[in-house]
Amino acid sequence: MSQTPVRSTTALRHLMELLATDASAEQFTAVAARARADGVVGDDLEEIDRAVATALGVRQVLRRQRRREAELTALFDTAGDLAALRDLDAVLRSIVRRARTLLRTDTAYLTLVDEAAQDTFMRVTDGSVSLAFQQLRLKLGEGLGGLVAQTMRPYASPDYRTDERFQHTRTIDHGVLDEGLVAILGVPLLLGSGPAGDRNVIGVLFAADRGPRSFSPDEVALLSSLAAHAAIAIDTARALADAKNAAAELTEANAVIQEHALSTQRAAEAHDRLTDLVLRGSEVSEVAAAVAEFLGGRLTIFDPRGEVLAQAGGEAGARPPDPDALLGAVARARAEGRSVRDGECWYCAVLAGQELLGSLAFHGRPDLDGPDRRLFERTGTITALLLLLRRTVVETENRVRGELLTDLLEGAGRDPVLLAERGHRLGVDLTRPHLVLVAEAETDPDGRLTAGAQQYLFGRAGLCCAYEHHVVMLVPDDRTEPGQAARAAADHLSQGLGTPVSVVAAGPCQGVAALPGCYTEGRRCLSAMRVLGLTGDGACAADLGFLGVLLGREQDTGGFVDRVLGPVLRWDERRGTELVRTLEAYFAVNGSHIRAKDLLHVHVNTVVQRLERVAALLGRDWDHPERALEIQLALRIHLVHQAGRRGKEGPASAPAARPGG
Repeated sequence: MSQTPVRSTTALRHLMELLATDASAEQFTAVAARARADGVVGDDLEEIDRAVATALGVRQVLRRQRRREAELTALFDTAGDLAALRDLDAVLRSIVRRARTLLRTDTAYLTLVDEAAQDTFMRVTDGSVSLAFQQLRLKLGEGLGGLVAQTMRPYASPDYRTDERFQHTRTIDHGVLDEGLVAILGVPLLLGSGPAGDRNVIGVLFAADRGPRSFSPDEVALLSSLAAHAAIAIDTARALADAKNAAAELTEANAVIQEHALSTQRAAEAHDRLTDLVLRGSEVSEVAAAVAEFLGGRLTIFDPRGEVLAQAGGEAGARPPDPDALLGAVARARAEGRSVRDGECWYCAVLAGQELLGSLAFHGRPDLDGPDRRLFERTGTITALLLLLRRTVVETENRVRGELLTDLLEGAGRDPVLLAERGHRLGVDLTRPHLVLVAEAETDPDGRLTAGAQQYLFGRAGLCCAYEHHVVMLVPDDRTEPGQAARAAADHLSQGLGTPVSVVAAGPCQGVAALPGCYTEGRRCLSAMRVLGLTGDGACAADLGFLGVLLGREQDTGGFVDRVLGPVLRWDERRGTELVRTLEAYFAVNGSHIRAKDLLHVHVNTVVQRLERVAALLGRDWDHPERALEIQLALRIHLVHQAGRRGKEGPASAPAARPGG
């Protein structure tokens, strides 16, 4: 018995050590079991049992205090997060993570109420592994969360699968089972502090385990405290967002008011400036420059054909709009009666009544609206007025120009110097090369072809007049191939008049004296085009070739020979060579160099060298079938003409008469 107090003291000391190390309950009960094993009985054993029970009670109190301390620390940390709220998502993730840690659950998550859809949706999860669960939406009253949101009261389920207190749905059950959850605790996120009728649930905070579990009242209280912080965070974030939105709206409204005031001021200044330009009779280029400066972009003014009349502002060298896009946008603007936007560009039709005088395109301000858009549309009216004034002046000038061109075509008895001076006063340099375009319409009862031709020449340094049942245009040679120039004019005039218009281009010719001859050539080609059924097309003498000579009313064979064979004839004349005779021999033997050298009695290399010179003078395609036919015809006409002048057949004609030639 003398050793019993020692054993009791040892047991008590051991229990104190276990309390200090937060040992498990099994380790405490093991102390009493060890005492029994050591033979302690009676009062000493009862003392040890009471000490173990007391130690377990102290252990439970200490654990509860430590847990409460951790909970309070988490709540204080959450309050600190709210005080420094910067990112709502980060705060909510922190709350959910702390709920999972403090309640020692496998997962925790938070749902919010969607007022529009009248359901709740997953907002934040921690510990979740199922995508189907993370995308769940719960209608009010469905599932445990729907019940919490509807009743605004906490609910805990030790086993969700068998709990019949709430409505199960296939979608919710599938998501919960896919996540593997069994025990679930949900508490409402409430706003407002009055009775239930004055409070509003905005979501639900959950803690859940993947095994059966009963949640204590302390755990429910803890999760409710975290839910209260989450509700405050959400409400604070919404208030901040509303305040920011209100401030942004006020700032935007202020900016709109200031912009409107500035736009109105700019519009008034622009109106005064445009009025001044009209009164001074300014050019459309000045209008373009002024409006481009006011609007801060690039303004382009087009004529009815889509060609640029003026351009100002923006980046230098910017491409004009695509012709098809311009045509479609202007048609829309005419139909709607105001400017229209197409892509990055604004368009406006320039109208005088129903007549289209041109169009405007503005680039650089896709947001053009309000006073600036009205200024752009007013620019169309100003431009129409200036173009009408300009056209009136041009019509007067056209009469003077028509008289000058008539005198130029008649030619005989006119002083070339005086004609050139008259052209200079009208801005036409008659000393530079020009093309003569001769046009006739299939039907032109009201003389609209002349007006159409004048419009076609609008903005160009050209002349136009009606002459001998044709319309004649004199345009500066811009190095455009004559046939191409004729076709372009025919297309434009045919579309404008709505009837086929045939156009022939002659030239380029230089000097006053050459114009009557060019007109004669054009008139002859028009006759040939009628015979060939080419009404409504455009061509030049080179396009028609010898057919123009054969079918024209006035057969200008000399001009045809000179146009086709002239370079070779002049080369022989200046240098005493025999290129013409070589061509005759070459064609007589069907293009054989060997047989040609026998006819000419020269070496084959000489034939080759002469034909290379012919190619250099006439072009590399001189022996192609179509060119070769014209060259042979011109060669035959030349030889016959030469034989007629000599009164006998020339020596060079003999090879052409040989068999096989």
